[in-house]
Amino acid sequence: MTRHYGSRRQRALASLIVLVLTLIIGFGQSHGWFGGIAKTAESNQPGLYSVDHYVDGDTIAVNMNGKIETVRFIGADTPETHKPNTPVQCYGPEAAAYTKATITAAGNKVRLQSDPDSTNRDRYDRLLRYIYLPDGRLMEELLIKNGYAFYYPYFPFTQSDQFSADEQEAIKAKAGLWSHCHPTPTDQGGYTSNTQGT
Repeated sequence: MTRHYGSRRQRALASLIVLVLTLIIGFGQSHGWFGGIAKTAESNQPGLYSVDHYVDGDTIAVNMNGKIETVRFIGADTPETHKPNTPVQCYGPEAAAYTKATITAAGNKVRLQSDPDSTNRDRYDRLLRYIYLPDGRLMEELLIKNGYAFYYPYFPFTQSDQFSADEQEAIKAKAGLWSHCHPTPTDQGGYTSNTQGT
């Protein structure tokens, strides 16, 4: 008799705990309690690096275990803002601002991925990497699709066909620089932006 009463009591207690937890979770979700937890977990994933500073629209500097490395985005080329002996180009400041705002909104952290068809570093000793946000979006694609960058066809890389298609989509939509600037085709199938204000 005592055992039967004890097990009934345990079941009632377990049901009460489940009910209380359900209420807490429901209340927490409706009040946004867990959004911050999810965001924190997302931005603390292994393999993410903090951005130390922003160079321009297609180049950032990240802290890699205490060493600051300059990283050039693979396959995307934003109009120039800081290139020596080159004037600021049309949509360069907007591209730089877009890159900074997008990465900052994602917790100022990125995942870097090399490309087997590309070299590890460029002639300026910058790492060449795809830049992924913690939620899985690819910065190069965002830049090209939204008209902040040109597809960069001058070196081989595995995402070349995708980035070329993204550029065609941006051209058709007259996105970003495609409606505000006068891009000039290059001999090798790419584009360059005009000087800002011309």
